[in-house]
Amino acid sequence: MTQPRVYLAGPDVFRPDAADHGRKLVALCAAYGFTGVFPLEPALPPGLSPPALAAHIYRANVAHIDACDAVAANLDFFRGAEPDSGTCFEVGYAVARGKPVVGYVPDPGTFAQRIRQRHPHAVGEGLVDANGWQLEEFGLPLNLMLGVPCRVVVGDLRAALELLRAQLQG
Repeated sequence: MTQPRVYLAGPDVFRPDAADHGRKLVALCAAYGFTGVFPLEPALPPGLSPPALAAHIYRANVAHIDACDAVAANLDFFRGAEPDSGTCFEVGYAVARGKPVVGYVPDPGTFAQRIRQRHPHAVGEGLVDANGWQLEEFGLPLNLMLGVPCRVVVGDLRAALELLRAQLQG
């Protein structure tokens, strides 16, 4: 029997040590009985314009998700008080394709609590942000469009893989 394939969504591809970090994530997946798919290509096609290169990366990542059995998504805040927008798309795409998705965040609390804790400059009094816009508060760790369709665990990839393994085996 082949190991379930898990797409590793997240902003980790932007890290300065992305290739090494990706290898560590893939190795952790193997320790949990999964084949990890880290979406960083070792070499991109030469000579493509930036828009063509972007289209190539998009098609490759969608193909990776299609070929995987599940998604583990790093949904930590990225460049502000929201997860990476590309990761959010990948989560939505996987959910639409009927794949189990487990997201992970490093700290406990509801979405509004987590924003207050990590980005206090972005919030006002009560349940509004610094500009007076309403803060979402449904008791979920992320926006409801992420917190409802996928399970979100507090911790790291290890915590997500433990839950995925239980989901796929049960």
